[in-house]
Amino acid sequence: MCGRYASSRGPEDLAGVFEIEKWDPEETLEPDYNVAPTKEVYAVLDRPLKDADDLRPVRQLRRLKWGLVPSWAKSPEGGARMINARAETVHEKPSYRRAFATRRCILPADGYYEWVTAKEERDLEVEGKKKRPRKQPYFVLPADGSVFAMAGLYEFWRDRTLPDEHPLAWWATCSVITTEAETSPLAVAPAEGPYALADIHPRMPLMLTPDRWDAWLDPARTDVEDLRSLLAPPPPGLMRAYPVSTAVSNVRNNSPELLKELEGPEAGTLF
Repeated sequence: MCGRYASSRGPEDLAGVFEIEKWDPEETLEPDYNVAPTKEVYAVLDRPLKDADDLRPVRQLRRLKWGLVPSWAKSPEGGARMINARAETVHEKPSYRRAFATRRCILPADGYYEWVTAKEERDLEVEGKKKRPRKQPYFVLPADGSVFAMAGLYEFWRDRTLPDEHPLAWWATCSVITTEAETSPLAVAPAEGPYALADIHPRMPLMLTPDRWDAWLDPARTDVEDLRSLLAPPPPGLMRAYPVSTAVSNVRNNSPELLKELEGPEAGTLF
């Protein structure tokens, strides 16, 4: 799954990586080292410019709220639960299938966080001596330091309780597509494990390699089976993972220190 990630790159950097043609300086976000659901995040998408005569799709960097609200939803209350869409079923789920066909985006990140329960903590839980075992967070990122390009979907939802001219009349929201976690060895693994992403969690965000970006963002591609071929996992051996401070578990904490690699896990022996 993907429940928290880091995104510190600015528009200028992202514009160069993704060949962005349009972005509004007024929509600049501060670096965020603890992105949580319902926050505003950067998204790369191909879409005609608003109120433009030319209907040619333009590659844009937009701000979206993380937690997809389908256009047909009666209220936005369920958005916080719709932060992830499964690659295996995204084409058929009512909440995602329309966006999958025509509104796909890339959510750029430094990497994502995932939590593992230490073995001794799990044993205490099994014995009934501890109800809420402490978990060790890991940061997962491309081994070469490149942008982690997560496959995403976006939607627009109209708040009918507000007039057209109200700035909050339209919600622009998104979801991260997830897939089965890799079982192949990490490119760089901690000395004591984990040795594969599947050792941390059974699922992971679907990372799109650069050769798939244009096809994924192209709104003219609407054939479901064609699009499903783009959901194949990336080649193995591109990722690394390392333990980070349990401070990241508190959403109020937000600084570059959260990305600092620890010599070993804080929550005890894990593997």
